[in-house]
Amino acid sequence: MNINKSVGIIGCGWLGQALASQLLQNNYYVVGTATSLERLAQISSLGAISEQLTLPLELADKNSYQCFDCQSLIIAITPQLRSGKVDYPKKIAQVVAKAQQGKVKQIILINSTAIYGGLKGDVTETSPLDLSQPKVETLLEAENIIFNSGIHAVSLRVAGLVGPNRLPGNFFKPGLSLKEPNAYVNLIHQADIVSCITHLIANVEITGVYNVASAMKVSKLEFYHKAALSLGKTPPEFETPNTMPTNKGKFVVSNKIRQVLPFQFKYDDLQAWL
Repeated sequence: MNINKSVGIIGCGWLGQALASQLLQNNYYVVGTATSLERLAQISSLGAISEQLTLPLELADKNSYQCFDCQSLIIAITPQLRSGKVDYPKKIAQVVAKAQQGKVKQIILINSTAIYGGLKGDVTETSPLDLSQPKVETLLEAENIIFNSGIHAVSLRVAGLVGPNRLPGNFFKPGLSLKEPNAYVNLIHQADIVSCITHLIANVEITGVYNVASAMKVSKLEFYHKAALSLGKTPPEFETPNTMPTNKGKFVVSNKIRQVLPFQFKYDDLQAWL
């Protein structure tokens, strides 16, 4: 294994496997972790090394994992906050501890723009966070863990993911009323987040917090109406005009990542992609 071209992906699912495929094409040595045998088989079929890693780790786990001997470590596990889980920071801390014991020189955390919960208007990486919300506090704690690791660290605050097998027109079940129809849509295409990560892997010296979202500024009502029609489906129902708030919610601004990385987003206009 060439340590300078090796990447470990913790939680190698829908996004991680797309990233692994791209890295393998670029001649990287890739190790992907998963918990299920089915997903491990998917990782192996790509040509990557698969390792079974279940988080949180048991105290008695003394196993040696190849992913922690890679130069770059991508943490792409889901916080599962909607499921009521509260152990996300614990999992991140365990991964970081293993990375510190290994050969990892760079950590990239796939975080979420849910960290901006409760905010309105344009939000950037320097926007004051609403720490009264438990999910915000949890996501920020995870970020702080990687930045206090002593390892070059990047936190990507990623908008909602779309792409192959995640088409926006399929997001809403028939009969459900869409709330906040005037709120902005904050999404990013799989191909663009993969490009961001691959460029960061090639530039280990880059650190900090970066938003990753398309530049498209459009309402949920307009976007999801078009998304449904693009699949030949009935558009989702919306709150009635009398109850629709005029608040447009938050819009995630991703200028910082665009200034740092030398590439153009391919799907900045997701309406055109539909």
